[in-house]
Amino acid sequence: MPYFFGVFVPYVAIAIFLGGFVYRVVQWAKSPVPFSIQTTCGQGKSLEFIKHNRLEAPDTTAEVVARMLLEIFTFRSLFRNTKSEIHDGPKITYESSKWLWLFGIVFHYSFLIVVIRHMRLFLNPVPEVVAFLDWADSMFEIGVPSMYMTTAGLIGGAALLFSRRLVNRHVRYISLVNDYFPLVLIFAIGVTGALMRHFLRDGIDIVAIKQLAVGLVTFSPVINGEIGAIFYIHVFLVATLLVYFPFSKLMHLGGVFLSPTRNMKNNSRAVRHINPWNPDIKPHSYAGYEDEFREFMVDAGIPVEKELPAQKD
Repeated sequence: MPYFFGVFVPYVAIAIFLGGFVYRVVQWAKSPVPFSIQTTCGQGKSLEFIKHNRLEAPDTTAEVVARMLLEIFTFRSLFRNTKSEIHDGPKITYESSKWLWLFGIVFHYSFLIVVIRHMRLFLNPVPEVVAFLDWADSMFEIGVPSMYMTTAGLIGGAALLFSRRLVNRHVRYISLVNDYFPLVLIFAIGVTGALMRHFLRDGIDIVAIKQLAVGLVTFSPVINGEIGAIFYIHVFLVATLLVYFPFSKLMHLGGVFLSPTRNMKNNSRAVRHINPWNPDIKPHSYAGYEDEFREFMVDAGIPVEKELPAQKD
């Protein structure tokens, strides 16, 4: 069934992935934001002599962009992650947990570079950037063919993140199947890719794989010769990940840009946030309220800020 696993399954997976991804992003973009709910942990803009933390409590669009870029490319909030434990006393302690940030950033960047590296199979000629990444990733020339550093980073990162959910009892308590499944799936993708490159090379025709990959992109897929069963297993696992992606927590790839806790300015004291769910009602200040009902308030004995004008005899 080469055409089923090599052509039909990838096309269906890509269609579901793109359609699901766009649908989720559009739905998030259309969702109203009723409250000003940005997450901050620093001093907001206030009086001139009070130092403003521009990254923790951004007041302008440029500050929001800088904060988002640091979060997306360096996982800044995860870098400051701490863990709390209760000891005899009882007393609670807070400790740094930088290792989680390290595993996370190694895993994500390894995954990114692996995806970019695979572009050499779909593009002809191969862009210089992709060729450079491919060379840099295997620059230590360990083994024949050379082992990619990101392959080890992807497999190791997925294994460590999975192990954390098993070893740490607090994380294990809140973990669900949809927390374990993508890690297992990504681990299996990395392992099958490594097996195909280093251990099960017999029967793997890289020229036929290149022709198939380019054919998939140009909508003229061709399968020439025996590619190898491990290749179809690898492709099927990747297709499973693509189908699962839009309906899982992995959608934080697109959701991080649309999270109001991250993309909103911390200026609720200076700018009135309009709730889009409410009808268009003009604000009614207390002064305006008192001007409208002052006479009735005085008759009812309710204190007013301005007395009724004295009436002439």
